[in-house]
Amino acid sequence: MSKRDSQDGEDVKVQTCVLAIDDHPITLAGLRTLLTESGTIDLHCACSFAEGLRVCRDIRPKIIVVDLAMRAGALTGLSFIRRLRRYNPAVPTLVFSMHRDPLIARAALKAGANGYVVKDAAPIEITRALADIGNGRRYVSQDIAEDIAFSGTREGLPKALKSLSARERLVLAHMAEGKSYTQIASSLALSYKAVAHICNRLKPKLGLQSLPELVHFAIRYFPGGSPRGQARKPRD
Repeated sequence: MSKRDSQDGEDVKVQTCVLAIDDHPITLAGLRTLLTESGTIDLHCACSFAEGLRVCRDIRPKIIVVDLAMRAGALTGLSFIRRLRRYNPAVPTLVFSMHRDPLIARAALKAGANGYVVKDAAPIEITRALADIGNGRRYVSQDIAEDIAFSGTREGLPKALKSLSARERLVLAHMAEGKSYTQIASSLALSYKAVAHICNRLKPKLGLQSLPELVHFAIRYFPGGSPRGQARKPRD
């Protein structure tokens, strides 16, 4: 993202090697268009966590951009970030995720990520985030930064929300989108039985009696994957 002068006085662009790990081709194509336009970023892509590790060892990127919600599941994504930190703690990592839940973002930062940007953020946020973490600073999407800071003190939210695990919160976020148990299981790399067990455990934990009540709770408190904003109706 910088330039240096060549011996003949002309400016020569110095490329920053960036590795993007995401299993959605459209996302990778969008990142390639956005990040390589200036000619200052040499972007490499991987479609799985395993491939990402292999490419990381081969090219030794200066920055890594990784999605949490791939087919292996967001919880696996957090484990991947921890593994990256053990492998090379010096390489800054930016999470580029659909999840807007501030506690999920906080969990990613705690796992070792240097930044967190939601996928519906303005394109300029990605370039700002890369510049910031590349210079040793942290970056969090502006629309969830306040939620991360006040996630434990925001008024109007049930106290029981504070006791939910990352996995439970992810299940609720997917329920708010109208997903079935089967779809949630696929998204989080869990079995159908595991998702059903989590939902059965959540009902008494949240003081709810039935699955419709749990769905209503998810829609009310997790629209867009975050406990804030206006509720959305689940899809049929």
